[in-house]
Amino acid sequence: MDLVRPKLRDAVEQCNNVKMWITLLIPRIEDGNNFGVGIQEETLSEVRNVESEAASFLDQMSRYFTTRGKLITKIAKYPHVDDYRRAILDMDEKQFINIRLVVLEMRNHFSTLHDMIMKNYEKIKVPRTSNTEHLY
Repeated sequence: MDLVRPKLRDAVEQCNNVKMWITLLIPRIEDGNNFGVGIQEETLSEVRNVESEAASFLDQMSRYFTTRGKLITKIAKYPHVDDYRRAILDMDEKQFINIRLVVLEMRNHFSTLHDMIMKNYEKIKVPRTSNTEHLY
């Protein structure tokens, strides 16, 4: 968890940076020629989803420590009850599996996001084409 938490915090920050970058590239609203703007909005939506999920994973880790602390308190209060000790072991094992799944899920999200941005990079940077050279 000590390795994953800073990565998740960085992920939230990087998503926020990409979100701001795309937001600043969105042109003013006009009639027609909005295909590129639609791509920007779709990409922005995906970035928001990834950011939200990373923040949710961070919150989940914090709740783990709270729950584990409550169980440790019960162990201190009732040292003769072995079920509490087993519950801690089970909880730690479950958290390990959850962290592994979080890492895999974030890898998938960022791979998908990278793919989406790279495939649509030009439309994200310049959402509307300038057809003024074709007017005459």
